[in-house]
Amino acid sequence: MPPSGPGPDGSECVRVLSYNVRSLRDDRAALARVVRACEPDLVCVQESPRFWRPAHQAARLARGTGTAVLSGGRRAAGPLLLGRVRVRVLRTADVLLPRTPGLHQRGFATAVVRIGRAAPLCVTSCHLSLDAAERLEQASALLDHMAGQGVPYGVVGGDFNERPDGPAWRLLAGRLRDGHAVAPWGGTMTSVPADPHQRIDAVFATPGVEVLACGVPHGLPGVDPADLVAATDHLPVLAVLRVPAG
Repeated sequence: MPPSGPGPDGSECVRVLSYNVRSLRDDRAALARVVRACEPDLVCVQESPRFWRPAHQAARLARGTGTAVLSGGRRAAGPLLLGRVRVRVLRTADVLLPRTPGLHQRGFATAVVRIGRAAPLCVTSCHLSLDAAERLEQASALLDHMAGQGVPYGVVGGDFNERPDGPAWRLLAGRLRDGHAVAPWGGTMTSVPADPHQRIDAVFATPGVEVLACGVPHGLPGVDPADLVAATDHLPVLAVLRVPAG
C-alpha cells in the first residue's frame, strides 16, 4: 500500500477510506484503531449517527480518528466526510435525495477539496437504497451530482447495497473506475466481517485519477483482524489514488 504524499510533478498520492460505521453502535475504540492504522487523508463514512446529537458524535468520531469533519452527517441523511489537516475544503455540497415512502431517506455528502499542489478533487460519500429500482435512480443521480461540481476529478466511497453484477453498480462502473477492479489489493469481500462473502462497498474514481491500490486492508500494519470484526458490520475499503497536479 503506497503512502500518501506529494509527487515531484505536483501530483498527490491520496489515501481514501470508505467505511460503514453502523451508527457507531459497535466497538468505537476498535473502529478508531482501524481508521488510524489506515492513515487516510479522506474518510467516506456511511451510517453516521443521525438522531441523537449527530454533530457531537461526528466530532467525537473525528477526534478519535485524528481527522476533522468536512461535510455531511445529518444534513446528508448519514453519509459523512472526514479529512486530515492537509485537506483544504474549497466548498461543500450536501444533498438529500427524493424519498420513497416507506424507505429510508438517503443523501450525498460532498466536498470539493485541495491537497497540496494537486488539482481540486470532488469527494463524495454515499449509501444507496436497499430497493433495486430506487438504487438505480440514485446511482444515476450520483453521477449527475458529481458531474455538476465543476471539477474534472472526483472520487466516491460508499455502501452501494449491491454487488458488482447489479445494474446500479454497472452504471457507475461504466462511467467511473472501480478501484478494486482496476488495482486490486488486500481483500475483496466487504460484508459481513465475521464471514465476508459479498462485495457491496467500494471506492470509485473518475478517469484521470490513477488508482494505485484498493481493497479491504487485511494485513495492513496496525490493522488487527479482531478490530475489523468488532468495529462495525462492514469491512472498510482503502484506496490510494494519484490526483494530477493542479
